[in-house]
Amino acid sequence: MRYFWAVLLGVIVILSSLHASYSQTYDSSLVGSSVIVTKIGASLTKSSIESGDLESALVYSKFTTDYYSQQIGALRPTENPAVDPLHLLLIDIHSKIENGSLDSVSADLDYVLSEIEKFPKSNDKNLVIVNILGVADQTYQKAFTDNSSQYYTISYDLIREAELISESIASNERQEKEIEEFFFDLKSLINSKADFIPTSKLITAIQRDLTKTDSLTSEKSNLFNSIKDKYSKANQELKNGNYQRAEELVISAYLDNFEYLEGDIEKVDESLVHNMESNMREKLRDMVREKKSPESISAFIEDPILKDLNQAESLFSNLKDNNIQFADAETITPKPLNPIGSASEEQKSGVRSQIDIIRDKLETMLEQYKEGNYEAALTTARIAYLDSYEHVEIPLRNIDPDFTLEVELQFAQMRQLINERADFDLVQEEAVKVRRSLDESERLVTGTGQLAPSIAFTSSFAVIFREGLESVLILGAILTYLEASRNTKYKKFVYYGIVIAIGATAITWIAASYIIEISGANRELVEAIAALSATAVLFYVSFWILNKIEHKKWMEFVKAKVWQASTTGGVAVFVLLSFFTIYREGFETVLFYQAMFGFAKHMESYVGLGFVLGIGVLLAVYYITRQLGKRLPLKILFGLTMGVGAYLSIAFLGNAIRELQTLDLLPFTSMLGIIPRLDINLAKMTGIYPTLESLIGQVMLLSVYLAASTYVLVLRPKRDEQISSMRKSRKEIDEFEAH
Repeated sequence: MRYFWAVLLGVIVILSSLHASYSQTYDSSLVGSSVIVTKIGASLTKSSIESGDLESALVYSKFTTDYYSQQIGALRPTENPAVDPLHLLLIDIHSKIENGSLDSVSADLDYVLSEIEKFPKSNDKNLVIVNILGVADQTYQKAFTDNSSQYYTISYDLIREAELISESIASNERQEKEIEEFFFDLKSLINSKADFIPTSKLITAIQRDLTKTDSLTSEKSNLFNSIKDKYSKANQELKNGNYQRAEELVISAYLDNFEYLEGDIEKVDESLVHNMESNMREKLRDMVREKKSPESISAFIEDPILKDLNQAESLFSNLKDNNIQFADAETITPKPLNPIGSASEEQKSGVRSQIDIIRDKLETMLEQYKEGNYEAALTTARIAYLDSYEHVEIPLRNIDPDFTLEVELQFAQMRQLINERADFDLVQEEAVKVRRSLDESERLVTGTGQLAPSIAFTSSFAVIFREGLESVLILGAILTYLEASRNTKYKKFVYYGIVIAIGATAITWIAASYIIEISGANRELVEAIAALSATAVLFYVSFWILNKIEHKKWMEFVKAKVWQASTTGGVAVFVLLSFFTIYREGFETVLFYQAMFGFAKHMESYVGLGFVLGIGVLLAVYYITRQLGKRLPLKILFGLTMGVGAYLSIAFLGNAIRELQTLDLLPFTSMLGIIPRLDINLAKMTGIYPTLESLIGQVMLLSVYLAASTYVLVLRPKRDEQISSMRKSRKEIDEFEAH
């Protein structure tokens, strides 16, 4: 097989010499990095074959083949006749590994490794490193997302190769030391399998450091040139009447190029970058969509867009001439961050509207991708970011720039997966991350408001009061009975049980928090399950209270508990009775509060205050019943707690359904315009969302509560009264007949 490829290569060389050749320009740094990445992939494949690790060989081979396929357009202008044969050979190698036909694979890989070396080398080592780090960033994100040991290895080898190249570059001592430390930190992060966000930031820092070693950074210069080139092509397409292609080009000019410049431009001229954003992202695209005349669009591109672009480019030159670095400019004049919810009302309203649009776009994108319409899915994903999230970013960036960057990376990763035509599950998983980030984006921009924290406080108070009331009344009755019967020696064992139960509840809370913390990608599912569990428990508890809402029935229940403890007379009985009385409520409390904290983001202090006040009121109830001997209005108290429990269960159910919709485990049918679209914090505390599925679930549960309450509070008392009246009449008749 090796000789076949050699002969094929020779034939191609001969044939190519018979035709007039012409020179093409090519990106030498991209060719150089492509060669290195392909070599690393092929070498890892070969070493895995030799060690008998076919599973890893298959992963490495797929990575190498896919990567080479993506770079073939950049390699062809080198006029190396081996470009296409190597592509076919890599595909053949992967097919052989997949089928288990390994006889000639090692020899074929040796041939690949030797031929790839024949591509022209690049003198711009800085940009070669930048390109390699870009691939390392993508592979590490995949490694972290999939927990793939093979992709961790690929990313580490790419980083190590970039580091080796950087060591051969003559640079000033300060920068050389800084880059050396960056690489050390980066390798440490990869070895510890850290989150991809800090690794991505560190990679970006290295890239920026490297591309600032020359006067005007080549990377930035390329971006400026790319924007100008795309606008030039867009003008040509407009002259040809192809408005659709022109729109694609102006989108790419902004999204794929200007996005990487705006952060640096903003640091030196904030008003300029905002004007450029508006002109490039909105006004120009609107003109193309509305099919304005090519002359008017071309004039707008010329002034103000290209005029502002040239001004921004000159800023880079001025900074270089004055030996100023962007990072330094940022540290000298740090920009103060705005508090949560500091955006204007108009911005808050706009953010809510844009987030709703993005959610619809994500649904559309997933449907398109599932149907195999990849180009449409990519366009929809781009529009979701470009037309909508860009508007969210404007106020968000001033509140939490790190989170803004994180969401930008999520959108970029989603587009990258679509572009690579990855498995649907991977694209869906990235869309879920974006959905979760949309909620947090809205929280940060709109703030908590006043009503949502009030509901959080009231709900927290009601939960702890409801859970503690039963325990206080039962334990108070037991202690009162022991004192009345002069069995005070057992009181300390009741207290022992209380202390043990409190300790067990604390351990349960820690364990539950730990489980949620380590759940990682499954956190949303865990929170949804917790919310459903809380709904079920509240449903049961509410009906339990409903059946004991009459004082007489409650007292019968308490007396049964006291009689159970006193007649047995054992020490363990009092410990166990008080333990289970407290721990049962404690377990329920942990469940409810874990669910509540999952929904009450940025309102945790209000939940905590409600808890503290609830404990204080419970202590007051204990004092009133034990020390003052007062009788509580149990019917009113139980009625209120039952109502609060019903409300919370309905809210938890709405949130659980929405979590499952976010995870695409339940269908999503939008009812915007029919159901009120509440602020995110208010929606979380009420569980009311504009979706058909959550509405149906909540209405059904509410109907059960109303039907049960009507039966217990109205119909059953009437029936009992009728039965009692009939018995009384029958008794009177019997007495009359007896006389």
